[in-house]
Amino acid sequence: MSFRITSGMMSRTVLRDLQAGQLRLAATYEQMTSGKQITRPSDDPYGTTRAMHLRTELSQIAQSKRNVSDAQGWQQASDSALQGISDAVQRARVLLVGAGNDAGGQSARDAAASEIDQLIKTVKGAANATYAGVPVFAGASTARPYDPDGTDAFSGDSGSVLRTIGTGVHVTVNADLAGRVLGQAGGDGKMLDALRTIVQHLRGGTAADADALRTTDLKGLDTQLDALSGLRAEVGATGTRLISASDRLVEVEEAATAQRSGVEEADAASTMIAYATQQATYQAALKAGAGIVQASLMDFLR
Repeated sequence: MSFRITSGMMSRTVLRDLQAGQLRLAATYEQMTSGKQITRPSDDPYGTTRAMHLRTELSQIAQSKRNVSDAQGWQQASDSALQGISDAVQRARVLLVGAGNDAGGQSARDAAASEIDQLIKTVKGAANATYAGVPVFAGASTARPYDPDGTDAFSGDSGSVLRTIGTGVHVTVNADLAGRVLGQAGGDGKMLDALRTIVQHLRGGTAADADALRTTDLKGLDTQLDALSGLRAEVGATGTRLISASDRLVEVEEAATAQRSGVEEADAASTMIAYATQQATYQAALKAGAGIVQASLMDFLR
């Protein structure tokens, strides 16, 4: 069986091929001018899905980076406050050692006691340090931990403040200063209690008071200074962990950005070459098609 090829059939074929070539040329031109190889989901359904997943991943990475930055700010505020507390307590220790030598008599011990009273206020003031308006040593509470001019009662709680620094990865940013170092009330043997006891013995004036200043008071204060140093070391370790997390997130973000670029963005050089090639093909098809479409019965009757 044979088929007769008519002029109409050839014309329709030429027009269909020209339209297809024009569509390809227009699509490549759009990629070249927009810089995107996916301008609509129908261009590449799989690539579109992949790009959406990568964009979600990049959004999560960006949030984790903000969380790390916030945690680092919290740690810096905590470390600065702990440094202030350490300086104040070290000064109290110097006063304690000097008074324990009993070189200046009771008047010198009274002066030392008055200064330590002020140092206690300094310690509690530093413990009220905030970051972004939130107390860093109040646990999960937003209350001011201590009243510098009042009792040594702790107004916060033992809750933890967490920051998410990766998928399923959390870090505790607050330090338990009250529970581990300063104390929550008198008589608990913690830092504030130790300082209050020293003040009491400085003003006591008895031989037992003087002996306590040189022995149990000094030992107790050194124990609390060691606890404070341990807490500062933990804060520093958390800061180091956050630096590592920040570096890792930058690397992961760069990798995900490169993958998204490879899926979404068009290669400029290859796109321009493809456009030039398709344009040349389209022009050649126009010329060839013109010769076919123009042929008619009148051309054969001349």
